Amino acid sequence: MSTPAIKSMNLYSEVDRIHNDLAALGIGSNDPLTVDVLSQFDQFHYFGTDAVDEAIAEAGIGAKSRVLDIGSGLGGPARYLAERTGCRVTAIELQSDLNALAESLTERCGLSAKVKHVQADVLTHQIEPQSYDAVVSWLCFYHIADHQTLLSQVYKALKPGGRLYVEDLFRHDEFDDAELAHLTQMLYGQYLPYRDAYSAGVREAGFAEIDFGDRTDTWRPYVAERVAAWAARRGELVAVHGEAIVDSLAAFYHSVCLLFESGKLGGVRLLATKP
Repeated sequence: MSTPAIKSMNLYSEVDRIHNDLAALGIGSNDPLTVDVLSQFDQFHYFGTDAVDEAIAEAGIGAKSRVLDIGSGLGGPARYLAERTGCRVTAIELQSDLNALAESLTERCGLSAKVKHVQADVLTHQIEPQSYDAVVSWLCFYHIADHQTLLSQVYKALKPGGRLYVEDLFRHDEFDDAELAHLTQMLYGQYLPYRDAYSAGVREAGFAEIDFGDRTDTWRPYVAERVAAWAARRGELVAVHGEAIVDSLAAFYHSVCLLFESGKLGGVRLLATKP
């Protein structure tokens, strides 16, 4: 998994566009920020902070928890976790531009004591063994082809009894060539097994109490509504970001929608426990 390769995803280009969103609200590039304001723009997964609230509940995250967030992006979920629960979060992100921007946003929110940003490849990073009460990740695991090593790292990081909470993609059926092009280029999909193979890999890594929650029927309408809303707001969005950024993201959202509407792409909320 290399940074240049994952940049084929339009979602991960021009990441400093968040400054345009903030400027449209009258917030300068060095002004203090709040998590509530940022949460409109820094949650790259589906259903925003509602999904993070679900992770808090399902993984039992509280003020004394240590949490590892894998593929932390702009740091939105990590900041929300820390602000909402008081927990401490280590946020690992491969892409250096996202990580640097995330660190700056966290500092502007006054959360640097609670959220530690680390620019690293989770497959090779020296993670402290048995140090985390929960590991969380949103729409990142499918970017990583070597799931055996990934799950080994996660298992090592968790304390006994620790919980894994992942929102991810999987496949319901085989993709045709055109769909594979969308999947590999626009979504940078590297690991999309069938449901049984996904669960088996988690089990083989040593996890127990595995709950594979199929979210496809919920996520499919979400991504379709996102495409429609983006198109409806095009004029407003172009005024903030310019045509190139707006059209680039529209193409990405369209690719995601096509794959879900094909009936072949699925979404999962996976829970598991380290015995």
